[in-house]
Amino acid sequence: MHQLIRTARATGLFYLGLAVTGALGFLTARSMIFDADDAATTLANLVAHESLARAGIALELLVVLTQTLTAVWFYRLFRTVDGTAAGSIAAFGLVNAVAILGSAAVLATALQVATDGPGDAETVQLLYLVSGNLWEVGGLFFGLWLVPMGWCVLRSGWLPRPLGWVLVAGGVGYVLMTFVAYLAPGAGIAGDLLVVPATVGELWILGYLIVFGVRKQAQAGAGGRKREEASAPPSATAPLRRGR
Repeated sequence: MHQLIRTARATGLFYLGLAVTGALGFLTARSMIFDADDAATTLANLVAHESLARAGIALELLVVLTQTLTAVWFYRLFRTVDGTAAGSIAAFGLVNAVAILGSAAVLATALQVATDGPGDAETVQLLYLVSGNLWEVGGLFFGLWLVPMGWCVLRSGWLPRPLGWVLVAGGVGYVLMTFVAYLAPGAGIAGDLLVVPATVGELWILGYLIVFGVRKQAQAGAGGRKREEASAPPSATAPLRRGR
């Protein structure tokens, strides 16, 4: 059980790293440079704040790193609960990480265009738009990974059951929001509300994993199963060992 708790807490810490680097990179550094309405302003900001732009690229690479580690550790945590669902968490998370890796490469290209000689404002603006759309379409898989995550929470009983339903709802909402962004770009607040359950679920699960690891009832139940297996007669446990 100590190993399970360590894995749960490591997963929560990696998820926290993903949340922090995403907020600092996409929501902060990017917004201080990119002007959606004026390509010349974007270029001027990029040249004037080169260090900030480089930090933004590094933060996106950290998003890739922390999401990859989070995906792998979620698989480690839930693989004995439901192998297919745990594998889906890892696969969907890794696909989203690849999308953000593409965004980081595009931002690096924009910085190179801006700083190597006279920059082309329209090219820089186009590259920033491509970066934003990589984040947008990658949101499809970010939503998808929340659904099997919620399923594993419900199946395992290791975390509060309502959290599982919030994660499933958040995943569905995030997937819908990805389509709404392109089919109804003027949806405004109505579209933004679709991702509220995802935000709540993510903060809830990373906080719970870091603070508690898994529920005490789950720890006791797993400990009881271990004792029962250890005390079972050889004839009962031998087939299980051969099956492994």
